[in-house]
Amino acid sequence: MSLLSPAISSLARMRLWRIEAWKNNPLDAQREVLQDLVTSSQYTEFGRKYHFHELFNVRSFKQAVPIHEYDDLKPYIERTMKGEQNVIWNTPVFWFAKSSGTTSEKSKFIPISEESLEDCHFKAAKDVLTMYYQFNSDSALLTGKGLVIGGSHNINPMNTEAQYGDLSAVLLQNTPFWGHWLRTPDLSIALMDEWENKIEKLAASTINENVTSISGVPTWTLVLFKRILELTGKKTMKEVWPSLELYMHGGVSFTPYKEQFSKLIGKDIHYLEMYNASEGFFAAQERPGDDGMLLFTDHGIFMEFMPVSEYGKNQPTTISLQDVELGKNYAPVISTNGGLWRYLVGDTIQFTSLKPFRIKVSGRVKHFMNAFGEEVIVDNADKAIAMAAHKTGAIVNDYTAAPIYFSDNANGAHEWLIEFEQEPANLDSFINEMDISLKSINSDYEAKRHKDIALRKPVVHSLRKGTFNQWLHSKGKLGGQHKVPRLSNERKYVEEILTFTT
Repeated sequence: MSLLSPAISSLARMRLWRIEAWKNNPLDAQREVLQDLVTSSQYTEFGRKYHFHELFNVRSFKQAVPIHEYDDLKPYIERTMKGEQNVIWNTPVFWFAKSSGTTSEKSKFIPISEESLEDCHFKAAKDVLTMYYQFNSDSALLTGKGLVIGGSHNINPMNTEAQYGDLSAVLLQNTPFWGHWLRTPDLSIALMDEWENKIEKLAASTINENVTSISGVPTWTLVLFKRILELTGKKTMKEVWPSLELYMHGGVSFTPYKEQFSKLIGKDIHYLEMYNASEGFFAAQERPGDDGMLLFTDHGIFMEFMPVSEYGKNQPTTISLQDVELGKNYAPVISTNGGLWRYLVGDTIQFTSLKPFRIKVSGRVKHFMNAFGEEVIVDNADKAIAMAAHKTGAIVNDYTAAPIYFSDNANGAHEWLIEFEQEPANLDSFINEMDISLKSINSDYEAKRHKDIALRKPVVHSLRKGTFNQWLHSKGKLGGQHKVPRLSNERKYVEEILTFTT
């Protein structure tokens, strides 16, 4: 154990009482957050428009302010990017997190204020560290370096004061000076935007570091691992970084990747899931292995929850935290200290615990398959893929799927494009196991598959390695936090990707 570990662990415990306060009183914490947000912004243009000075409780706030998607707030955000201030938030906003979700054609620019940096993202990161040290008091985590596989940033040409980049890049640029002592690689490499070259630089610059933790998207982390093993001739990452103890992940489900990580790392380490989006740091696992992530209720974000059945209605209803139920799909609607007001994030979540409130990300409001009433969500697909891979000895790099609609000659089906790191010995066996798993997970899918009446057996294409990256590259979306859409109710993505297989 490092000599620094007891001191760091003691500092972490000193923060613990703050976490316990909002964890044990989440409804009070949320009411205080909303009051602070409304009071702070009552004299902004947005606050004057919706009479924030007259809003004294959650009910009046929901009645006064409509639910917004990005395009609804875009005019306010674009004016802020051009240099106007006091539009949606009462302090200057000079940073914007560029987010394209999965692979949408148009980027979103999420405003990040000083408050959202300090009271949301950085505060939540400290809380994650505190919870980890509470779980593992002998950890040597901060005696080595944290490898951050981040994004890139650019100067906004509309205003020389405003800058934008992937969320990870924005956070890196604003990290206190002492924080850079604890991380690797050098900022010039971390912010590179050309990912093939970036992987080479990352590998070369970190091989000889004492890396104790890693944070990044699973797909690019695996690419980096494989390149480092090629360069060093080592068999596992434990030979390269013996002190590696923690991998922090988010953005996509880790379920399909867990087995591959274990194999490449070659030793048991801890895995922590975090729900840290451009819009805010919403939740994280308290302890490795927890069922769900602890919801952060005192971090500058007021949260409402829209039942997914309400999505698309003219006046959708939302419920507050005290009314949520276990296992139901909700779309979070947030108001933040960066100037997002009743903003529909676009993810779907499920609560796994109500005391304390814990959640898991189940998919996206627009990313599912329900062409035949089967209601397959990303969480279903991730689990079925993982179960099939485990039973057939396969390793899956990435996948996407979409419906095949009824024709004159055949009934419907789901078409899956799967890129294997290690193909199953028999693809038909993999398909059968995936189909069986989906039936066991989703009763609606099982009903539609009964005797092939509505859905016939899945159609699966095994793609050559690198196909998804080729497609992302063609759209200018390779690297960073860009993700392949798991599921779609339309065939656009599937048909585009299939053109790269010929």
